[in-house]
Amino acid sequence: MRYKYLIISAIVALTVLLYSPTPGFAILGTSEDFAVLGHETVTNTGPSTVTGDLGVNPGSAIVGFDDPGGPGTVNGTIHGPDGVSLQARNDANAAWTGLKNMPFTSNLTGQDLGNRTLTSGVYHFDTSAQLTGPLTLDAQGLDNAFWNFQIGSTLTTASSSSVALINPGANNGLYWQVGSSATLGTDTSFIGNILASQSITLTTDSDILCGRAFALNGAVTMDTNVISALCDETGGTGGTGGTGHGVIGGLVFNENGEVVQAPIASAAVPEPATMALLGLGLLGLRFKKNKIA
Repeated sequence: MRYKYLIISAIVALTVLLYSPTPGFAILGTSEDFAVLGHETVTNTGPSTVTGDLGVNPGSAIVGFDDPGGPGTVNGTIHGPDGVSLQARNDANAAWTGLKNMPFTSNLTGQDLGNRTLTSGVYHFDTSAQLTGPLTLDAQGLDNAFWNFQIGSTLTTASSSSVALINPGANNGLYWQVGSSATLGTDTSFIGNILASQSITLTTDSDILCGRAFALNGAVTMDTNVISALCDETGGTGGTGGTGHGVIGGLVFNENGEVVQAPIASAAVPEPATMALLGLGLLGLRFKKNKIA
């Protein structure tokens, strides 16, 4: 009789394992649908293209997009101060705070990001951060590789600077947590999700080829730019023709509301459901052997 109860218990355990939700969830929440999000205004000059939603909240001024004859185009939905943009802003604020509170792995205060190759990690600047020239981010083929740049004040890129992701794995993430404002210099080729406490300015012909521009307490100002949130999430320089939601992986909220690296499943360890099935099979063999004996 006790074997019968053991088998029933094993079946219950298997059911729980099969249907338990995966812990953690992506840190951008509903804001991942947005490519541009401003607090007071979003203003554009020139033939800019935004792929993904564009919103403002609590302000209402959206200038230079989808007006008769242009000049800017949004391949997505434009949200004024509605419930969707409010929830997106709240989710983006939560992500900003979580990113800020992560323990850092390297302090780069006073050092230029240009002409560097950086692997996955949290990179901290006490004050401002500067990018002059190319920055290469090497995922080393790892799933859930991520970069969190914690910047105490401003982020500025020089003209013709660039950010590129190489050797991508699955579900990589790239975040720029900016303490005040971000400015991308002319002809900058950029990737990643900029979450700035204040404003974001994209000067002429600077592009975020795979990522987002979120100005949480200020304005987003654009001039002949490309910003795409609908892009190849496994990288390169972030091709805008992709169908993924682009560089939003790597990090999740844990049960304590803290941002942590997403768990990585090892191919050498069977999944819990597989282990449960194996245990159930062994239990059945034991029951059969004892019954025969």
